[in-house]
Amino acid sequence: MSDLKPRVRFAPSPTGPLHMGGVRTALYNYLFAKKHGGTFILRIEDTDQARYVEEAEEYIVSALKWCGIMPSEGPGIGGKHGPYRQSERKEMYAKYADQLIDSGNAYYAWDTSEELTTKRKSSEKGDWRYGIGTREEMNNSLNMTEEEMNAKFATDAPYVIRFKTPENETITFTDEIRDEVSFQSNLLDDKVIFKSDGMPTYHLANIVDDHLMEITHVIRGEEWLPSAPLHVLLYRAFGWDAPKFAHLPLILKPTGNGKLSKRDGAKFGFPVFPLEWYDKTESETYAGYKEDGYLPEAFINMLLMLGWNPGTEQEIFPHEEMIHAFSLDRVVKSGARFDPEKAKWFNENWLRAMDNETLCSLLKPLAEDLPQDISDDQLAGIVHLLKERVSFIHEFLDAEYLFNSPVSFDEKTVKKKWKEQSADLMTQLAADFGEITDFNAVTAKETFSAFMEAKEVGFGQIGPALRLLLSGLGGGPDLFEIMAFLGKEECLQRMKNNLESIATLKATL
Repeated sequence: MSDLKPRVRFAPSPTGPLHMGGVRTALYNYLFAKKHGGTFILRIEDTDQARYVEEAEEYIVSALKWCGIMPSEGPGIGGKHGPYRQSERKEMYAKYADQLIDSGNAYYAWDTSEELTTKRKSSEKGDWRYGIGTREEMNNSLNMTEEEMNAKFATDAPYVIRFKTPENETITFTDEIRDEVSFQSNLLDDKVIFKSDGMPTYHLANIVDDHLMEITHVIRGEEWLPSAPLHVLLYRAFGWDAPKFAHLPLILKPTGNGKLSKRDGAKFGFPVFPLEWYDKTESETYAGYKEDGYLPEAFINMLLMLGWNPGTEQEIFPHEEMIHAFSLDRVVKSGARFDPEKAKWFNENWLRAMDNETLCSLLKPLAEDLPQDISDDQLAGIVHLLKERVSFIHEFLDAEYLFNSPVSFDEKTVKKKWKEQSADLMTQLAADFGEITDFNAVTAKETFSAFMEAKEVGFGQIGPALRLLLSGLGGGPDLFEIMAFLGKEECLQRMKNNLESIATLKATL
């Protein structure tokens, strides 16, 4: 790193929801800027008006806010390099396109979409490109006299401006992740940089904005690597210093080949978006990590490790530790395979590391939607019981037995846990529990232990049966902690009411 403080940007297009790969790109930019005392910028690249989705920008901002990846400059925030929506910068791009025309680095092209389609179809290998080997035969200013070109302008026929790729060059640059990268110019297209609707394409707007916003490092996804040689050439054509480039690895689907897509999430039942998204064109709702119960800290921790390695065994990174540890030289070059089970693991670890008071505050809004009222003391008890057994906040409230006595019992569990003498032993044990004056987990366990000793039975002979009566389950949290949560009267009532039901079911098995 030089002494110059870095300025980085996250520049999504508002054409739909923000994919988790986009969030990871934002995260890496944010961490890089924070670590080096730099600036993280949000820029909305909405030059593709045909694909613009009205709600997408609000979604992007909301997603970054939920993740805690907040920019220092951007739409709604401000900054000296604004505006930060490319559609609001529209008027400034034309002069840069004209500058490339004047310097001989770009040219006008009047080819129609039909003509271009015909050319592509006529190619035997299907690899036709508008570039060095074909531009001399196309309908563009390279093949016209000044008079012919002026006549074209006079007809108001739509045209685009294309970049003129230099011939027979090896374009080389150093990528911060991939080291030296080279491309042959003869294999490149003459990309459109200015469209007939008066808007720049991504390539021109991206370069101009990065230059004017003084971006020092372009940290973006691997899918933009094929565009990098054009961007290097554009910087050279303008006579500007190029920023440093870093192209992040793809996030791959859990199995098979290819990058992770929303279809993979829908197929295998996991989110690929940070927040829930309703697609109007498909009339379909896609799950979000937030709505599925993931903590934002766990989500970004998972993304951090999806393509980056600290060089140690550490996997859980609080916010400040992330910033301190992150470096581009630890980003891997190959694709990072997404594992939905690992994502759950991160959430479990973050949830269990939270203090009970915070968990109760997160749980309370969910509890308010339940049909029964739950007190603050009950919430605290639920958290205490289940903290080490759940992966998501909402699962605290899935333990129905903590609120209501079981009304049905699984046949396999009853067959395995309910013994011949269970009914008699449970009746006697209930009587002993009824004698406890100060009922809590300790006194319940002491009474239970004394009963085992007196009856000369082991825990396996009566413990599972007692749990079955109280919860209807064959396993769960500490049995005596459950009893303390339910209270003496509820425990005795369940033991009495459910004993007959279980015994009757057992008799039929």
